[in-house]
Amino acid sequence: MIFRTLLLLLLASLGAPLGAWAETPPTPVAIAIHAGAGTIQRENLDAEKEAEIRAKLEEAVRAGHGVLISGGSALDAVSLAVTLLEDAPYFNAGRGAVFNAEGVNELDASIMDGATLDAGAVAGVHNVRNPVLLARKVMTDSVHVMLIGAGAEAFAREQGIAFEADDYFHTEYRWQQLQKARSRDSARNPDATPDTWLSTVGAVALDANGDLAAATSTGGMTNKRWGRVGDVPVIGAGTYADNDSCAVSATGHGEYFIRATVARDICARVQYTGVSLQAAADQVVMQKLVEMGGSGGIIAVDPQGNISLTFNTPGMYRASMDPKGEVFVGIYSDE
Repeated sequence: MIFRTLLLLLLASLGAPLGAWAETPPTPVAIAIHAGAGTIQRENLDAEKEAEIRAKLEEAVRAGHGVLISGGSALDAVSLAVTLLEDAPYFNAGRGAVFNAEGVNELDASIMDGATLDAGAVAGVHNVRNPVLLARKVMTDSVHVMLIGAGAEAFAREQGIAFEADDYFHTEYRWQQLQKARSRDSARNPDATPDTWLSTVGAVALDANGDLAAATSTGGMTNKRWGRVGDVPVIGAGTYADNDSCAVSATGHGEYFIRATVARDICARVQYTGVSLQAAADQVVMQKLVEMGGSGGIIAVDPQGNISLTFNTPGMYRASMDPKGEVFVGIYSDE
């Protein structure tokens, strides 16, 4: 700062124009969200339901973007966007979460700050209205990265995180999904899961300070057993953010995303090989995962505001607002 001030004074004494030196060009802001990938096809969504889902996606991405253009942080933007998706009954997170084999909603979430590489995650929690806010508290108000189960819930109560009764999380659609899954024993055979959805919600953002952030939240897999935890709370698998590369939030068959460290792999390719964000996403999602047999998708943003919405499934609920402020909302692969 002292050097810059002296430089400005020197240029002024020489009669040089100061405009280019006095003001730093504003950093573009950008945000993207997702609400799950899978066999999302037009024939399975009636016009009214599709309109409601598109409206909720646009509401969430605009809300996050509003934080950014007001000078708010990327962390605040992704937190707000994800809480809005958690509060909606349409998506497998928070209020709309699927049921596990015991007929209980069991929730996971994570968040990461690209400026500091700080991260927070929770897994296997019950009745927490907004797990992403609890994950953020783990990041900011504990010395840990991940808390699980009853311990995470105790920490949530200490931090004043909101809880809801079981009825808040009960949707008939998810309950019927569980009944179908039980009849097919999808806990032992993932291919038997009805209504094949890899439904997770997430957000990534770039703020005016040049900082990146990512957040992800899910109810996991319908009929899951034995305390199963997927990629969402695993930093580097379902969520990753680093100002030196990109921010990623994933949605997919978690076991594959964990094994492939999808989120970190994309960022590492950007950082260490110099490929574009889109090229890195294609290499991991469209090639590496496909070769492994994994399905799903990611949203990502880099320090220049480039956005990637990449998936290898028939559809992915997604929305974005780029550095020009242009809004995109999509569901199907041909959009």
